[in-house]
Amino acid sequence: MNLSAADLIGTAAAVCSMGSFLPQIIKIWRERDASSVSLRMYVVTVTGFILWTAYGVLIQSWPVTGANAVCLTFAAVILTLKWRFRDRAAS
Repeated sequence: MNLSAADLIGTAAAVCSMGSFLPQIIKIWRERDASSVSLRMYVVTVTGFILWTAYGVLIQSWPVTGANAVCLTFAAVILTLKWRFRDRAAS
């Protein structure tokens, strides 16, 4: 398997993008508090990843589809945790 510079850069970018959500997910889960997370921002982020995933499917690019589907999943987890722990912020 011969990877080009573009493949390496794309892979590194995808790993960074996907990994960037994990610390936030872990923090919210451990603290059971998502009050510092912006609901509007994550709604826009999830919408963006839905669109990027659809774009990847339409252009038949598995790297675009796969990376954005994973990011969509992680952003949706954060959005779900924001909703799940919403009452704890008021306590």
